[in-house]
Amino acid sequence: MRKLITAVALGVLASLTGASAQSFPTRPITLIVPFPPGGSTDTIARIMAERMRTTLGQSVIIENVGGAGGSIAVGRLARAAPDGYTIDIGQWDTHVGSIIYNINFDLQTDFAPIGLLSINPQLMLAQKNLPANDLKSLVTWMKANPGAAKFVNQNAAAHVTGILMEKQTGTTVNYIPYRGAGPAMTDLISGQVDLLVVQAAVSLPQLRAGTIKSIVNLSPQRSPSMPDIPTSDESGAPGLYMSGWFGFFAPKNTPKDIVATLNAAMVAALADPTIKARFADLGLDIASRAQQTPEGLAAFNKAEIEKWWPIIKAANIRGN
Repeated sequence: MRKLITAVALGVLASLTGASAQSFPTRPITLIVPFPPGGSTDTIARIMAERMRTTLGQSVIIENVGGAGGSIAVGRLARAAPDGYTIDIGQWDTHVGSIIYNINFDLQTDFAPIGLLSINPQLMLAQKNLPANDLKSLVTWMKANPGAAKFVNQNAAAHVTGILMEKQTGTTVNYIPYRGAGPAMTDLISGQVDLLVVQAAVSLPQLRAGTIKSIVNLSPQRSPSMPDIPTSDESGAPGLYMSGWFGFFAPKNTPKDIVATLNAAMVAALADPTIKARFADLGLDIASRAQQTPEGLAAFNKAEIEKWWPIIKAANIRGN
């Protein structure tokens, strides 16, 4: 009799759990953006939130949580209930580079990947009066003028890119600290600094206006959204890569069925021609279909951590 009651109880519990997953979501979902409003991360989050609302049948509410290079927001996600109602839009700075801060969560185990949204080409840009128009001529100029290049150091990604460039090209730069890409871009336009590494989404308007110039696309392949900008491989510095990316994460232990529901809404949004056009206009390359899966993002994030953490630790980079 006890066995029968236990079996019935387990069956009811499984039924309730399945029903909960199938009915998800029944209320609005919070999408944490790890940076203030107005930046490229915030822009992409709002584009995706609006389109995913249609599929999910519930609003996706943006919550901007800035500070400490996005690590405060990631900590908020790590502490959230694993019920699918709180997710974040992560990227290199938050889910790889935040190791430079005194974080109290584990980037490798405390999150459930939902899917990779995009690969975001990082560009090395120069102020328009710098006597170099591509990477080869820049290296020649820097070798003739050691330490003269004023290289903006606004985050861990920029810093490790500068370190890689110095090692691979035998050059040295003068690192100039900034609190963000916005102020740095203003000073690049005015010629107060020489070099800036940022996502294409941040720089395309200025490039199109001719107020700055591109030096190289720090990606293995040319970007379909900006095919005229050569890669580092083509420019004499093979392997000098620093691509950004965007992906959705949930807290660890979020049920797989709920992750699958969130992933389906994400995939549907990325397949929408209107969303594709908006991503292209922002200089973002939509991730491959395999990378859009939870497993695809997990493998991608793991590879990024394995590549960059040794470099960050060897350089003893610390967050401000």
